[in-house]
Amino acid sequence: MAASPEAIAYERGVRPILRFVLPDNARAVLKFQPDPQLQARIEELASKSTEGELTRAERREYEEYGLANKFVAILQRQARHLVKPAA
Repeated sequence: MAASPEAIAYERGVRPILRFVLPDNARAVLKFQPDPQLQARIEELASKSTEGELTRAERREYEEYGLANKFVAILQRQARHLVKPAA
C-alpha cells in the first residue's frame, strides 16, 4: 500500500530527528503498545465515531490520537530498518 502524500511529507519532516533517537532505542520502539486505559479510550471514541455520537471535544481528541498513531507508526517503520532480524 502506497503512503499518502501527507504521510510522506510528515515522515520526511521527522526522519532527521529519528536518526538521533532511534539507534539506541529501536527495539523498545518496536515493542511499544499503548497502555490498556488509553487503548480502551481510543476504542470508546472509535465506537462513538462510528455511531456519529462524538462531541466536538471528543472528535478533536480522537483526531489527536490518530496523529499520535501516525507518529508511532513512522517511528516503528524507521526502527524496523535499524533492527536486524534474528539469524
